[in-house]
Amino acid sequence: QVQLVESGGGLVQAGGSLRLTCAASGGTISSYSIGWFRQDAGKERECVAVVSRSGGNTYYADSIKGRFTISRDNANNAVYLQMTVLKPEDTAVYYCAARSGVVIMSRRSAYDYWGVGTQLTVSS
Repeated sequence: QVQLVESGGGLVQAGGSLRLTCAASGGTISSYSIGWFRQDAGKERECVAVVSRSGGNTYYADSIKGRFTISRDNANNAVYLQMTVLKPEDTAVYYCAARSGVVIMSRRSAYDYWGVGTQLTVSS
């Protein structure tokens, strides 16, 4: 089964940019749709972006649309989340997740494999 590891989180000022990386091992990332989720303390884990296996289809949550871009590099077994114009409300632990299905989905329960997350803190 595929293992996922997120990296790239940290502390950034509001208005700044950051790129998160989801690296896969133990499997071929091109076999999976990949989603980025986030969860802040006391809140539900929410889907922010999804990319299809080929990269041809994407989904973005309204809260980040126009600011975040999801992309993938199947040759390097990685998926990225480029985040710009960051806001304090973007502060959360960010997780990447993989699902085997063709259709991209934002529902948390649709995903089979999860990373352990990376913390993003946006200061005002």
